Amino acid sequence: MSSSQYSPNRISPITPDQPLLSTLLQESAVRHQHLCPRQVLGVRLALGGLRVLGLIGQDYRPRFINDNKRLLTIVETDGCVADGIAISTGCTIGKRTLRIVDHGKVATTLIDTSSKSIIRVSPTAGSRNLAKVYAPHAESIWHAYLKAYQIIPDEELIKIEKVRLTLPLEEILSKPDIRVLCSQCAEEIINEREIIRSGVILCRHCAGDRYYQPDSSFQVTPSKQSHT
Repeated sequence: MSSSQYSPNRISPITPDQPLLSTLLQESAVRHQHLCPRQVLGVRLALGGLRVLGLIGQDYRPRFINDNKRLLTIVETDGCVADGIAISTGCTIGKRTLRIVDHGKVATTLIDTSSKSIIRVSPTAGSRNLAKVYAPHAESIWHAYLKAYQIIPDEELIKIEKVRLTLPLEEILSKPDIRVLCSQCAEEIINEREIIRSGVILCRHCAGDRYYQPDSSFQVTPSKQSHT
């Protein structure tokens, strides 16, 4: 992605509405089975991005509902932060509104498919160091992060950039009803993820984009069934 710093006057020195933040954190904790600092950070990044995109008000209300799939979210890591982002945006892998591009970074790109506005949201470089400032009496640095990330103002916690995608949005979204067969392995390919090479339809694995190799030493032996 190429990027330029988003207009800083779009981020104001406020924190999210506390009842809303508490609700989102409770829901994230239920999904994740506990609450941790990166979930809080994920919720805050997403809320800040939604506010800048104008998908929620400047007071963070009302809660954003993504029933019409207007928002597409790309998260740059899996784990705790992804759960916080998913809860706040309403985006899910199952609805094809949340994608993981694993760069190992606590960051997310929010794409308003209606207005075509795209922003990338990440923590500021000094956000970790602010934990002891905003939670000086926390019993540990972990607890300081947990508390501070809930109350640090947006302009100190969040960095927002306006970005452009390296692929057309239509290609990323694709058409979910398209199905073709790979000419080499004969497996079905959906969502327009095939590669056409010299007129031949190939899945990404057969085209060389592989994340696994078959293990020839493993063989499945059919179980014998007794017949009476």
